[in-house]
Amino acid sequence: MHILHSLLKELKKEFAWSRKGKERGSWFAYTLLAIIVPFTSSRTSNLLRALEILFGFGRIKKKRYYTFMASSKIPWKGLWSRIWHMIPDPGTNGRLLIALDDFINPKTGKKIFGCARFFDHAAKVNQSKYPWAQNVVAIGLLKMIKGRWACLPLAHRFYHLKKEIRKSAPLYNGKPINFQSKHTQAVSMITDVAAEFSDANILVVADSWFGNNGMWEPLHKELGRQIHMISRLRSNNNLFAVKPKMDTKRKPGRPKIYGDKLGTTSFLAGENRDLAQDYNVNLYGQCRTVLAYDQIVMLKTLKRMVRVVWIYRKSRWIALFSTDLTLSVTEVIEYYGARWKIEACFKELKRDIGSAETQTRNSVAVTNHLEFCMMATSLTWIYACRLANTPSRRHAVHGRDHFAFSDVRRILTRAALDDNFALLCPQPGKPVDNSFVAALLRLAA
Repeated sequence: MHILHSLLKELKKEFAWSRKGKERGSWFAYTLLAIIVPFTSSRTSNLLRALEILFGFGRIKKKRYYTFMASSKIPWKGLWSRIWHMIPDPGTNGRLLIALDDFINPKTGKKIFGCARFFDHAAKVNQSKYPWAQNVVAIGLLKMIKGRWACLPLAHRFYHLKKEIRKSAPLYNGKPINFQSKHTQAVSMITDVAAEFSDANILVVADSWFGNNGMWEPLHKELGRQIHMISRLRSNNNLFAVKPKMDTKRKPGRPKIYGDKLGTTSFLAGENRDLAQDYNVNLYGQCRTVLAYDQIVMLKTLKRMVRVVWIYRKSRWIALFSTDLTLSVTEVIEYYGARWKIEACFKELKRDIGSAETQTRNSVAVTNHLEFCMMATSLTWIYACRLANTPSRRHAVHGRDHFAFSDVRRILTRAALDDNFALLCPQPGKPVDNSFVAALLRLAA
């Protein structure tokens, strides 16, 4: 209860500048709680109902609350800055692990901000490959929490197709939207996080779609030595030996940048299989033995040296690369395995928290709702970090011993609905005199 109160109190400070900051700060804090509490879906109408029924707010005028939820004056930049700095020990072995990926939110209405016909590479046989949906590029912090990996949402951008911008000219808060590629949006978000943690090295973990020079070149240009990347190699990537030492005798022509051509990724996977060794890796929540081989090569697509790790399993293999040559084989495998947690984060965000069920259509309202859901998810994991004891798993699943996201929500809900919490975090318009004394007396009773 005191942990939750301290977290929300820190966020409410961002509303102190407003004339009605006390009321809006309280609405903001309790809206986050209403999203986290497994009451119903996180539609705005249900959130208003939760404030009135669960948290004992008086009758709130629907128009005022809907105006608040669609307000362009919510200080999201300052709120996210506070959330980022509220994460206990965000680094892993001296690095910030940033997972990068995109996801889609299928919709049914035709006048919803950000919607278009996007290709869904994960569509099932009975699903459309081009659903009417929003495409969201997101980043999250990969962090070990109480013995398990988790992904804390940090930022997002709505991706708009260039042809849709030319055809319909969408607006955000009354201003036209300029086209930005997914790589440009990702670089912008990662740069914002790097500015808040200027002393930390950042390691971006992404799949092969983002693991190319279109992403690496602008990212390295912005952040220099502060940034590194782990991603997956394509089977047809050509790999070269490290460039040889310069001869003292000058030869005509430009000096060689790359060494001899070693072959493609798939060719070297077959050549190096007999040289692979066993490594013990914390992978997918268990200590597993992995057969792998690593080699430092020159990668022409990034124009730099990388450490390539081939991982073998029966008749299959995958190849990972890291621009940080100081990482060990086990670290490369474990960090890339932890990347899957951003997919679990999308599931928590869309299904558990309920961001996919919103019916908002206005550009600011749509963006605000996703911001609320992402911040509620991050706040839940931060709450788990600060718990003294490891949460127990409520529903046993074969092969999974660690607690789940729903277990943390259950503990947080119990704290939020406690009678003493309303005294520590009072609602607007209610007397707060001697609230701390009243809380102590109630605990003593």
